[in-house]
Amino acid sequence: MADSTFDIVSELDRQEVDNAVNQAVKEVGNRYDFRGTGATITLSGDEIVMTANAEERVMAVLDVLQSKLIRRGISLKSLDVGEPKQSGKEVRLVGALVEGISSEQAKKISKIIREEGPKSVKAQIQGDELRVSSKSRDDLQSVIALLKGKDLEVALQFTNFR
Repeated sequence: MADSTFDIVSELDRQEVDNAVNQAVKEVGNRYDFRGTGATITLSGDEIVMTANAEERVMAVLDVLQSKLIRRGISLKSLDVGEPKQSGKEVRLVGALVEGISSEQAKKISKIIREEGPKSVKAQIQGDELRVSSKSRDDLQSVIALLKGKDLEVALQFTNFR
């Protein structure tokens, strides 16, 4: 019998991100506490830029955006938010969208699988994803459960389960 495999990836559904940003823009435009604060949210490529006239207002805009992302099923680990920066009369906050598993994170995940997972499971790093293989599907499912239980700094999805 051939080995069973699955891939560990970190991907974003761009359409869901776009929908979450559009919902946040509508809410910020309609809410009374954001009137007259110049609060805006814009999505451009891999960055979400939030602006307002005060630091606490821009943090409130970030909170609205995060709630919309969560509601759309997007992990907050996929959004890397910097520090608010004052520029003229407005405060800007830039959040970068993070996709893919870096080589350090891939090595860390592979080490967790080697040390804590079943002995028959093997993990290979392939670019920005990991391929996990084993003869037993039950072992693969236990690896998925193990990784879901770990608090890693990257949002993981499990695809191509064969």
